[in-house]
Amino acid sequence: MSDDVVNIEVDGRPLKARKGQMVMQVTDVAGIYVPRFCYHEKLSIAANCRMCLVEIEKAPKPMPACATPVAEGMKVFTRSPRAIAAQKATMEFLLINHPLDCPICDQGGECELQDLALGFGSASSRFDERKRVVKDKNLGPLISTDMTRCIHCTRCVRFTAEIAGLQELGALGRGEDMEIGTWIERGVDHELSGNVIDLCPVGALNSKPFRHRARSWEMTEHALVSPHDAVGTNLYGHVLRGRLMRVVPRHNEDINETWIADRDRFSYEGIYSADRLQAPMMRVEGGWRDVSWELALTATAEALKAAADRGAGKIGFLGSPAATTEELFLLGRLARGMGSHNIDTRLRQQDFTDQDHDPAWPGLGLALGEIESLRGLLLVGCHVREQAPLMAHRVRKAALRGAQVSLLVTAPQELHFPVAHQIVVTPADLLAELAGMLRAAIEQSGGPAPATVAALTESVMASDAHRAVVASLGAGRGAIVLGGIAMRHTRFADLRAAAAALATLTGATLGYLPDGGNAAGAALAGALPHRLPGGRRDPQPGMSVRQMLESPLAACLLFGGIEPEHDFGADEATTRLATCPQLIAVTPYASASLMKSAQILLPMGTFAETSGSYVNVEGRWQEFHGCARPVGEARPGWKILRVLGNLLDLEGYNYESSAGIQEELRRLIGEVGYDGRFAGKRTISAARGGATSELPLYQVDAIVRRATPLQLTRVGQAATAG
Repeated sequence: MSDDVVNIEVDGRPLKARKGQMVMQVTDVAGIYVPRFCYHEKLSIAANCRMCLVEIEKAPKPMPACATPVAEGMKVFTRSPRAIAAQKATMEFLLINHPLDCPICDQGGECELQDLALGFGSASSRFDERKRVVKDKNLGPLISTDMTRCIHCTRCVRFTAEIAGLQELGALGRGEDMEIGTWIERGVDHELSGNVIDLCPVGALNSKPFRHRARSWEMTEHALVSPHDAVGTNLYGHVLRGRLMRVVPRHNEDINETWIADRDRFSYEGIYSADRLQAPMMRVEGGWRDVSWELALTATAEALKAAADRGAGKIGFLGSPAATTEELFLLGRLARGMGSHNIDTRLRQQDFTDQDHDPAWPGLGLALGEIESLRGLLLVGCHVREQAPLMAHRVRKAALRGAQVSLLVTAPQELHFPVAHQIVVTPADLLAELAGMLRAAIEQSGGPAPATVAALTESVMASDAHRAVVASLGAGRGAIVLGGIAMRHTRFADLRAAAAALATLTGATLGYLPDGGNAAGAALAGALPHRLPGGRRDPQPGMSVRQMLESPLAACLLFGGIEPEHDFGADEATTRLATCPQLIAVTPYASASLMKSAQILLPMGTFAETSGSYVNVEGRWQEFHGCARPVGEARPGWKILRVLGNLLDLEGYNYESSAGIQEELRRLIGEVGYDGRFAGKRTISAARGGATSELPLYQVDAIVRRATPLQLTRVGQAATAG
């Protein structure tokens, strides 16, 4: 028997446990329930609530199971009269000051205190003194408070300190005067702050947008996947009579553990925005008119046919990287079926000069869980907290375990974990800093410079910071990640080639963190001008999004809720599209810019109103099914494209479900295989030049931009004001 294993007995049942484990950790694995309030497997042990008191042989008094380490020969009794008496006494004390709010409390029906009071509470109270009253705190537009209900478990306090890394909540006072609150009446602004709602075991912290809107037992629960970033966070949508009422985490240890970002939690409010497109609309005699689906789709097909008669190269198809893989597969098939290869989903990318050497899909190069075991990480042009909050959480865990995290960015970033080096430069100097790191790596290797970067590094001097970054990447398992700022850079191809050379010299992996929730799925679906489904090269590559915006198109189809004024990197995109004689938008929203420039608007369902799949940044396929009733006459996007393909007399549009589309796409991908590696040999000379653009946390897509609670946060208001 290993020296790390001890034998214990719980309620007469022999168990084996690791030394250092707490009694509760052992009983949980064994399926023996011990009541608790303050304990959470992802948080440190506080032993505040005392609800988990159990009897331990030879111990003079009941002991908290969450804070008592196991020992050889220990005998634990969780259901003995002594243990039950201690648990009931604890419950009696907790209920002394707790208000009788159950009929109006949002936590009713899923409240841990309510559940345990049923098992360990009493039908009457021995206390008739006045209950304590605590003033509610204003924590901002996302979290509502009823602090009189608080039982001081401190889960929320420990979450902000240990998981978010920014202790926005704390405890003031002692005894019955103790209160949970913020410092200097500050709001809670962290991008993961909404998780305290799920952690709260009572109704003290609740969702402010959801407040008093439904009861838990009235709603049905449906699995969803977040469309807002490339992590692919797993969600549950709670639906009441066809309407999505709230979103909560769905546990997946490999992706989001048990947390979700505020963007994922509260974006559903944008689904029911006032400008939601209720029915198909056509511009008739200079004005908009609601029409039937039959008329709108027929008019769309005729417009595309007329444009094709002028040359298939005059038709453009632009898809959102937040659309489902199945929708983007049909969009690519529609474009190529009409003879046009002008299809793109890289809406904000500026540089396509080396796209022939793009990987089959823009992947991270490693699994999300593997980030935590890295020894060195270099984030290039990546605002990880804004672009992928759950990935930032993984990076934080790696940093706390000793990983050397370095940043090469265009603006200072506030990060709540140890950062070895944060190099802040202008966008024009990003490549020059990478060149300095390459010079340091070449010096460290002792060999000649690779031919692709020899000219770039010839006149560059390496600084101490460059050498330290290179040393961290080569000290063990290292990774280099190009983020959205780098991928939107006007010299992205050079940045990628330089990063690839640095990865080769240091032995690090090279990965990407692209914009959009399904950029990887879009690439695999063939929704790119130079790639067919499965990442195969298109022998007749079409125009990129930049080329389409700069060319006089006869017709252009925008798919997935694209809003030109927000979703293209160039400000002049809206003006250029406005000159397109046949601009057709398949979108959930009738935005102001589309109402000015489009000719036909077709209402499509959002991610909560359709079925399909997303492929996340590690290449993981995740399927989901629509949970909410489509607003108005909106239809799932894949159904709109299916009917449109049939009206255009194209082959391959006889699908009965999105699962059938996915099955065919997986077959195509399975024939060619796919990976995310970079195989380019681009030669770089000039070290300086170029520009890029920022993408604020709550401006990533049309749904998030319409989520009022998110826009009312400090971050949301700053982006709007900017």
